[in-house]
This record gives sequence, C-alpha cells and structure tokens, in this order.
Amino acid sequence: MNWARWEGPDLVLQIRVQPRAARDAFVPEGERLRVRITAPPVDGAANEHLVRFLAAEFGVSASRVTLVRGTTGREKLLRIAAPSQVPAALAALLPPSTPAPSTSTTTTRAGGSRGARR
Repeated sequence: MNWARWEGPDLVLQIRVQPRAARDAFVPEGERLRVRITAPPVDGAANEHLVRFLAAEFGVSASRVTLVRGTTGREKLLRIAAPSQVPAALAALLPPSTPAPSTSTTTTRAGGSRGARR
C-alpha cells in the first residue's frame, strides 16, 4: 500500500478523487485509494468538499487538512495534521503510526519532592 504514510504525527494520503459520486466514500483499490465525493469539479468545489469530508472522517478541523499537490487534477496528495481518529473503512489498511513523544514534564528534584518549590 503506497497511498498512506505517517510523517511524525501527520498522515499523508495519496488519493484519486471521483467527483459527482452518489455519496462520499473511501474505496481502497490495492495500491490506490479512491475517494468518492458528491461535489462537482467546478471552481474548487470538489477540493473544498474533499477537505471537509476528510476533516470530518479523521476528527480534525478543516484547517488541519492541507492539499499539498493536485489542485486541478484527480490525483492528489493531502496532509492531515495529527488525526484524532481513523475511519473504520481505513483502520486495517493504514500503516501503524509512530507513538507520539511523551508529554510528561514531571521531574523529581533533589530531596525527593516532586514539583515542590524551594
């Protein structure tokens, strides 16, 4: 599967868009991911609809979905910044993500007190 990769916390998808579909859906096709969307390919409507669809499916705001390449064609490269969920239709197909670095900032000072001020 060459259509998805993790770059740190971000997911990068290479897709083929099928505009004017009957419904929005993911259609895995071996080495390609097809995304069907209902919007027509007119005046950027399909790109806007695609970004909103992906944002909703991956649990992020639309501002965290970036169209990296392919604004005028059907082949597109998109980056989803730190998705909070993975759609059920893709969960088993995506490569495993790398664990996020630990965010723990608790330190132990000399004397054994945790976070105490001196």
